[in-house]
Amino acid sequence: MNDVTDRLPDDHPDPATGRVDPAVPQQVMIRDQAIKLGQLLKLAGFVEDGVMARQLIEDGLVRVDGQVERRRGRQVELGSHVDVDGTVIRVMSG
Repeated sequence: MNDVTDRLPDDHPDPATGRVDPAVPQQVMIRDQAIKLGQLLKLAGFVEDGVMARQLIEDGLVRVDGQVERRRGRQVELGSHVDVDGTVIRVMSG
């Protein structure tokens, strides 16, 4: 089952640095009502694999709707905000 489509093109990088403003939530599109946290981190480009996702989560660097989350398999629902070490992403329906 593939519950991801693609990243929205409206992540607004700073023209000077090419970096996305961490204060503006990046939107990530999914097909289903929820996605596992580890899969979301991969889709959003924060990690390359599940091992890296687990490490970020275990280090307490990931928050879901303001709460530190330590479960890689946590189901993140549509409309949720996920903060990864200061950069926020919002889960949207696609």
